[in-house]
Amino acid sequence: MKKASKGSGGKSSASTSGTAGYPQRPKPAPRKKKSTAKAASRQSPARRTAKGKRKSRRNSGILTPILNWGGAVALWCLLLGGLFLGYFAYTLPDISGIGVIEKRPSMVLQTADGIRYSTYGDLYGDMLPIEDIPENIKQAVLATEDSHFYDHFGLNPVSLVRAAWRNYEAGRVVQGGSTVTQQLAKNLFLTPERTLGRKIRETLLAFWLEAEYSKDEILALYLNRVYFGSGTYGIDAATRKYFSKPAPEMTMAEAAMLAGLLKAPSYYAPTRNLERAQDRASVVLNRMVVEDYLTPEEAEKIRANPAVLVNASQDFRNVRYYADWVVSEVQAYIGRTGKDLVITTTLDLEMQADAERAIEARLKAEGTAMDVSQGAFVAMSPTGAVKAMVGGRAYSESVYNRATVARRQPGSVFKTVVYLAGFENGLAPDDIFNDSPINIDGWQPNNYTNKYNGAMSLREAFARSINTVAVKVTEQVGRDKVAGMAKNLGLTGNFPLHPSISLGTYEVSLLEMTAAHAVIANGGTTVLPYGVLQIREKDGPVLYQRQTSGQGKVISAATINKMQDVMSATIQWGTGKAANPGFAAAGKTGTTQDYRDAWFIGFTPDLVAGVWFGNDDGSATKRVNGSNLPAITWKDFITHSETSHAVAFNQLEEEKSTDSIWDRIVNAFSNRNSASQSSGGGAPVSDNLKIPEKKDSFDYLEKQRQMP
Repeated sequence: MKKASKGSGGKSSASTSGTAGYPQRPKPAPRKKKSTAKAASRQSPARRTAKGKRKSRRNSGILTPILNWGGAVALWCLLLGGLFLGYFAYTLPDISGIGVIEKRPSMVLQTADGIRYSTYGDLYGDMLPIEDIPENIKQAVLATEDSHFYDHFGLNPVSLVRAAWRNYEAGRVVQGGSTVTQQLAKNLFLTPERTLGRKIRETLLAFWLEAEYSKDEILALYLNRVYFGSGTYGIDAATRKYFSKPAPEMTMAEAAMLAGLLKAPSYYAPTRNLERAQDRASVVLNRMVVEDYLTPEEAEKIRANPAVLVNASQDFRNVRYYADWVVSEVQAYIGRTGKDLVITTTLDLEMQADAERAIEARLKAEGTAMDVSQGAFVAMSPTGAVKAMVGGRAYSESVYNRATVARRQPGSVFKTVVYLAGFENGLAPDDIFNDSPINIDGWQPNNYTNKYNGAMSLREAFARSINTVAVKVTEQVGRDKVAGMAKNLGLTGNFPLHPSISLGTYEVSLLEMTAAHAVIANGGTTVLPYGVLQIREKDGPVLYQRQTSGQGKVISAATINKMQDVMSATIQWGTGKAANPGFAAAGKTGTTQDYRDAWFIGFTPDLVAGVWFGNDDGSATKRVNGSNLPAITWKDFITHSETSHAVAFNQLEEEKSTDSIWDRIVNAFSNRNSASQSSGGGAPVSDNLKIPEKKDSFDYLEKQRQMP
C-alpha cells in the first residue's frame, strides 16, 4: 500500500461518478522522463539497485520459465537415462567367462581315409593368436564387415546412420551397421534376437571390450569365435571343414569366400550352393579393392580362379541321409557322452556320388511322365559295410530316410526268401512246378498277365517272377519255414502265416532287404548292416573299434549255390535283364499292386545294392516296375562302381579269409548246374503237375513275362 500510495502522489484516484454510472478506473500516474545521465548519476545507490532489479525482472519474464522447465526436463532425462542405462548394465550377462566356450558336443564323420564329410553339434578349431591368422582373411573380413575397425571406439555412428537410412529406404532390415567389436559382443554374450534391449547391451559390451582389450586381441577373438556355417565356429575350423587345411595355409580366394559367409552363413554356404558362395566372394574382392588391400588386377586374377571345396562331399546333396543313420547308431556303441567325437565310417564317397547321380538321373528323366516322385538306394559290401545310401530325392526338402525308416511291401523281391526256404528244404532249380491257377481257402493269386504257362523249372519260375509257383513252393515247404527264413535273414516285423506271405505283402525297409540279399552274396553268413568303423574322442582315446563279425552261418552252401543259380538267370534273361552289367551278377525284381512300389536288389562278387522307387503317399505310379527304373538304376550304379572299386575291395576281403568271397561266388556261379543236380532235390508233387523233359530255360524266352 505504501508503494501504491507513493506511485499515485498520495491521493485517492477512486471516484463514485463516471460515464453511464460505471466507476472510472484510476489513471496511472504519468511516468517521469529520463533526464540525463547526469541526473541518473545523482540517484542514490539504493535507488539504482532497485531500478535494475525491476528491469531484470521485466527482461527475464519469458526466459525464466523456459530455463526452469528446460533444466528440470534435462535433469529428469539425465536421471531417467541413467536409470535406463543402469538397468541394462545391471542385466548384462556374466563377462568373467569370456574364454569359456559353451557348445554342443560335436561329432565329425569321416571316411576310412580321413576325408570329413559331415559334422554335428558345434565344431571349433584351434584358437589362433593374431600373428598366426593370415593377413588375407583379416583384410577380407575388415573390408566387408568393418573398414574403420582400427579408428573407432567400438561404435561407428556413421555406419549406424547409413544403415538406418538404407533400412528405411528398403522398408526392411538390409544392413546392420554393427562393428566387429559389437558383433563379437553379440557372439560372446548375447542372443541373435533383434530388439532394442539387445542392441543397448551389445553397445555397452562393445565399450567394455574396447576398454579391456587391444584392437588386435578383439580381432583375434572375433575370427576365432565367429560362425562360418555348417555348425562351424572359428577360422581354423572353417578352413578345415571347407578346404581340408589349417587356417595359416588358406589362399586369398579361400579367404574371400570365408569372409563372404559372415553376411549369411547358411545362405552362402559353399556346401549348399558353391556358385552362390563364389559370387559372394567376388563381392568381397571388390570391397578389398576399394579399401586398397588389392589392386583391380590382383582381384581379377583371383576371381578367375575362385575357391572350390576340397572336401569331396561338396558334390553330394544327400549324404546326410547316411550321416543321420550313422549318428543314430552311435549311442548303441558307446552310450551317452558329452565329448567331441570323431567317427570313422564305411562310406565310400565315390560310390555315394554314383548312387545319388543314378537316382536323380532316373527321376529327372522319367519321374514326371511315370508319376514317381521318390527313390532310395543302399549299397553295401557282402559283409554288411554300407558304402552308399540315398534316402530320398533331396535331403534339403525332406529328411525322411526312405532307405532305413520307410517300410514298404517288397512284392516279388520277397520270392528270394520263399525260394531260399524251398531250396533249404530239398528243392532244386531244375525241379518242375506247374504254373496253373490255384485256390487256397478262397484266395486265388494270379499272375501279372492272368495267363499261365504250364510246367516250368523253378529256375524259370523265379527268373520270370511267376506268382503261382512261388505260392506253391510256400505251401509245399510250409509258411512257417518261409517266415523262419525271413527272420534268419535279419528281416524284422510280423510275418502273418497267410498264403499271401509268398508274394511279399508284409512291410520291410530297403536296408533290411538289401542286407538279406547280402547273406546270399557272402555264402550264407548273417549280415547286420553297419556304418561305424571307429569312434574316438577328439584328440583323445578310441572308444570303439569294430572287430571282425562274429555272426554265424544261417544258410547252407548247397542252398546258396542254388539261389545264386536262379538269381543269375534273372539278370541274364529274366525280368531283371535290364540290370545286366555284362559281368557276374545276380538279382531280383519286385513290384507291388497298382505299381505302388518298384524294387531291384542284386549283387556282384563285390557289392550288394538295393533300389526302390515310389511315392511317399503310396499312390500308384504309371507302370513303374522292378524291370524298368530300378533295374536301370542298379546297372548304372554297378557298372561305375565295379570298374573302380572291385580290385581294392576284393583285396580287403582276401585279407580276412583264405577263400575270398570272389572265389566262392564265382565258383558258385560257374558250377551252378552241377551243384543243383547234386543237391538231391527231386521233383515235387504238386496239383496236376506234369513233368516234361528237362530243357534249357532259354527255350522259354518267348513266353509272356509275368509281373516282375
